[in-house]
Amino acid sequence: MRPMSSVRPTRREVLKGGTVAAGALILGAYVTLPRRAFAQAAAAPINYDPNVFLRIGDDDSVTILSKHLEMGQGVTTGLATLVAEELDAKWSTIRLEHALNNPAKYANLAFGMQGTGGSTSMANSWEQMRRVGAAARVMLTQAAALRWGVPPAEIEVEDGVVLHRPSNRKSGFGLHAAAAMALPVPTTVTLKDPKAWKYIGKRVPRVDSVAKTTGKAVFAMDFRRPGMLTAVVRRPELFGATVAHVDTAAALKVPGVVEVVQVPSGVAVLAKDTWSAMRGRDALRIRWDTTHAETRSVEEMLEDYRKALKAPGLVALRRGDAGKGLARATKTVQGEFTFPFLAHAPMEPMNAVMERTPDGVEMWGGSQLQTFDTGAAAQVLGLKPEQVTIHTLFSGGSFGRRANGASDWTAELANIVKAMKARAPVHLVWTREDDIRGGYYRPLALHQVRAGLDDTGNIIGWHHQVAAKSIMIGTPMEPFAVKDGVDNTTVEGIVDTDYALPDLTVEAFNQKTAIPVLWFRSVGNNHTAFVMETMMDELARAAGKDSVAFRQALLAKDARAVAVTKLAAESAGWGAPVPPGKGRGFAYHHSFGTRVAMVADVSLVGTEIHVERVVAAVDCGVAVNPDLVVSQVEGSVGFALSTVLRNRITLNGGRVVQGNFNDYEPTRIYEMPRVEVHIVPSTEPPSGIGEPPVPPLAPAIANAVHSLTGQRLRSLPLAPVNSSV
Repeated sequence: MRPMSSVRPTRREVLKGGTVAAGALILGAYVTLPRRAFAQAAAAPINYDPNVFLRIGDDDSVTILSKHLEMGQGVTTGLATLVAEELDAKWSTIRLEHALNNPAKYANLAFGMQGTGGSTSMANSWEQMRRVGAAARVMLTQAAALRWGVPPAEIEVEDGVVLHRPSNRKSGFGLHAAAAMALPVPTTVTLKDPKAWKYIGKRVPRVDSVAKTTGKAVFAMDFRRPGMLTAVVRRPELFGATVAHVDTAAALKVPGVVEVVQVPSGVAVLAKDTWSAMRGRDALRIRWDTTHAETRSVEEMLEDYRKALKAPGLVALRRGDAGKGLARATKTVQGEFTFPFLAHAPMEPMNAVMERTPDGVEMWGGSQLQTFDTGAAAQVLGLKPEQVTIHTLFSGGSFGRRANGASDWTAELANIVKAMKARAPVHLVWTREDDIRGGYYRPLALHQVRAGLDDTGNIIGWHHQVAAKSIMIGTPMEPFAVKDGVDNTTVEGIVDTDYALPDLTVEAFNQKTAIPVLWFRSVGNNHTAFVMETMMDELARAAGKDSVAFRQALLAKDARAVAVTKLAAESAGWGAPVPPGKGRGFAYHHSFGTRVAMVADVSLVGTEIHVERVVAAVDCGVAVNPDLVVSQVEGSVGFALSTVLRNRITLNGGRVVQGNFNDYEPTRIYEMPRVEVHIVPSTEPPSGIGEPPVPPLAPAIANAVHSLTGQRLRSLPLAPVNSSV
């Protein structure tokens, strides 16, 4: 089979032409061992009752109840593809809805709770949703056989039509749906041979495109309830500060403001509309207690991190003897790498609607971890989890922000509803500035690495230190996600590297700060991959070897890794002369079960780095929908590019400086490089694709800059380049 490839023109080219704790523990176990989770997903008990996951209408429509949040990644299309394939449904009849919160029915099989994340959606649903479709198909044939008085073996299903060829009878699904769904679910089903697939592995239209392009899709920011009030919250500018005193008089005089209430996160202003609520918030007079607040700058924090690294750290991995290897090395490469705090900055900031009912509470929002959000609302309001109903709506992005173990925005909304004694439905709205200045962040990280080569150019020692605030320590996930003090999300991508490094020591240093941290798209891999891959490039050059061949020798025992690096290199023309004024760099990384190799072509515009082309090869197992795989790689490049070239969260006396897209600027369309995506054909079950393309981009670009200028840039974002070098 030939690799599936895609080369899409840029726009410029087009123009030119409790419950919380229980769920958290399981999720924590997943997060620390992401590759193992894919194997666990395959072995977990599977619920494939069609009554749980789909609804067939009288009009022959097939509505898929998605257990996963659609936040732009195309998961609902992927799930629908799996069901439609085995059901033999007609694609134009497929519809989608988000399922209600019910972990007993809709658990992510990799988590053991209801939630979306870790690039597990297709991996954990691969067999389950195909079985749902296959079971529904069997039940439809049985119902049709009973209605027509013929043997079930004579019934066929084809493209949304139920057929009995001997009597020339046929009908749509709707005629038999009610009777079919009342039948027992078959205990065993036979799945299609891949040779018979019509949808899996093919490009089919997204099921949410029409609703989103016509404006009919409902996001939380669009949602309204009768009598609803809008709430905004004044939170402290310094992380760790608390309210000492508040004067609400001026705020209550603002037209439209209805009430002001104090909640654990700050002071909430409720009004008849968002603008009035924001004006009321501006009028609040608050004195803050900053006794326990973070007041350091990023530079001061990094100095403290450096001091910490002078003492021994927590051993995350000790394989062989890195010290002896380094002592025998004929050449050594060492460097310090720094990574800033990063805000997730999804297009739709945090927001949700909550309303008390006689039986409990209902919430409408882009819930990513429904089990966590259910538990948070129940705990705040003194309810049982079953009294909390979550209506999951489309989400305008997340990148990890909505998948918060603390369920901060859900808990905040529940506290507002509680404080105002549930007199009206409440729509909590975070502004862009609220999100960037007072949300959760990718941790600030510092790496110091020393690696050695013997006289044949082989790596014989690697000592790696990482300092960062732990994402897991102090959360319900800590007992399962942290071992001997080491948070695996700090060191993933190093301790589980695919490279054969016989003498490797990795140390972790848990740093303390009041600044809240959270997983960011690809979690620890988004900084560890940069260090590993720029070091690999530098070591290859020190050994006098081609950087791709150098990597492949270290990956020799992993045929899939070798294949994906070979595909990327060949597709990019690696080894061919690079035109004058351009640099070319390579990187490889394996995360969330997926292997990705990237080649970046760069040039300089003055001292600024211009990324012209990115060639990516991915091995994600079966590509359920190749077009969505390509889209995720392209989207990852666009998402990550701004973090490579400019994005950072800086602090002035502990206060976040950035506030909106003017000073925390996303990648613009004119900056997008040409992206070519090549998919390795595979018969392996699907693995992740939403996050794995992020980690290799930055090192591929940095390595390209080095090939062009000779400058080794070891920190993100990449500094302007001295073009005279």
